[in-house]
Amino acid sequence: MPPVVSIVGRSGAGKTTLIEKLIKGLSGRGYKVATIKHTREPVSDTPGKDSWRYIQAGSSAAALASPGQLALFQPRSEELAVADIERLFGEDYDIIITEGFKEADAPKIEVHRRAVGKPLAGLTRLVAVATDEPLDTKVRQFALEDVKGIADLLESGFIKPQAERISLYVNGEPVVLTAFPRKIVTSTLLGLTASLKGVGEVKSLDISLRRKSQEGDKER
Repeated sequence: MPPVVSIVGRSGAGKTTLIEKLIKGLSGRGYKVATIKHTREPVSDTPGKDSWRYIQAGSSAAALASPGQLALFQPRSEELAVADIERLFGEDYDIIITEGFKEADAPKIEVHRRAVGKPLAGLTRLVAVATDEPLDTKVRQFALEDVKGIADLLESGFIKPQAERISLYVNGEPVVLTAFPRKIVTSTLLGLTASLKGVGEVKSLDISLRRKSQEGDKER
């Protein structure tokens, strides 16, 4: 799946502002960026609207589609992990930037302002800090205004290394492919696709398979 980097920090540190600038900077370089914001507030459809009525009737998901926009509502009994949300986005992005998710197992860039308190403690996979003061830390430090430097880090450290990738999910769970099986799967899929009539250059390939269970009374 596309690489994920979480922008974390205390409230008021400027996370959203930095993400806005990074989106503009990376989009200007020709990359497709997706974003996910973590919130503790309930996310719900408008009561009384058609999509809300579909969900209340038992639909597992409902989408609102209009010219140039799509909104998906999918009720969940528990909070989704970043990886689950990432899978809903699909492969058609070069990077996914999240705001929050400081407990998630994803690379993180902290936004720190002296005025809002000390840096966050106990962060895992912290790769950089955007700060308005020098900090005693071993990770890379950027000035808050150095959007180009942070965008360079995302491009060289995350986007380019994963420009070519393959993802495999079995029964909804990701399967890690090491170099050899990844090469075999990629070559096999590309070979089969190239043998089909009317198929041009393959830049991306999406395959989904559903099979009946062994009991034969339902599908998965």
